[in-house]
Amino acid sequence: MEFRIEFVILNKNHVTKLSVNINKIATIRNARGGQTPNVVQFAIDCQTFGADGITVHPRPDERHITYKDTIEIAEIITTEFNIEGYPDARYFELLKKTNPAQATLVPDGPTVLTSNAGWDVKANEAALARWIEEIKSLGIRCSLFMEPNHEQIERAAKLGADRIEFYTGPYAEQFPLNPECIKPYVDACTFAVECGLEINAGHDLSLENLSYFKQHMPRLDEVSIGHALISDALYYGIENTIHLYKRCLD
Repeated sequence: MEFRIEFVILNKNHVTKLSVNINKIATIRNARGGQTPNVVQFAIDCQTFGADGITVHPRPDERHITYKDTIEIAEIITTEFNIEGYPDARYFELLKKTNPAQATLVPDGPTVLTSNAGWDVKANEAALARWIEEIKSLGIRCSLFMEPNHEQIERAAKLGADRIEFYTGPYAEQFPLNPECIKPYVDACTFAVECGLEINAGHDLSLENLSYFKQHMPRLDEVSIGHALISDALYYGIENTIHLYKRCLD
């Protein structure tokens, strides 16, 4: 009980933004071809319905969001645009064309189905240093996809990252039977804030586990949610679903 009370108090007045990952909308469109559902219009509507940002993760094979989609979405963004991706040459070309608010670097290559691990900063230190420096030179906030590991977090901060995004897959998997599985994230979040980092989170966060996560994290600047949110929208509608998720972040 002391654990819960302590971190609710620390987090009391901190605002957490909801960024909607719309990759799944592109997946549905691509399954049939054509422009239905219209990805750009969906991004516009999400913002109208209260989303604080839009997230996309264009992959080299363009199996969902395409590079063309990303450029077109950048033109209609009125909130914050977050582009996730592996930092290859094409990714940096896209950043220069779109100037998003945030670039979230993920370590997975083109054959990975979904991002399911954080950066090994120690093993990729030299490359990450170059990539972070280039992103920040473009005036773009840089976030690294990370696991709750203190050593890796400290290295990310020393390299100049602005934020980290916690990979929350393990939390979501364990939460139904063991809510205290959040503790490594709480400890790592406290440490990351002490290192000067801002905090994002994403992967399998849902209506079932988001509120608990928000209540216990000492700081949470943004959550990026796609799969669960779009799945819920099939039942509740996208406008209502966005409101339900934002209510979890109150």
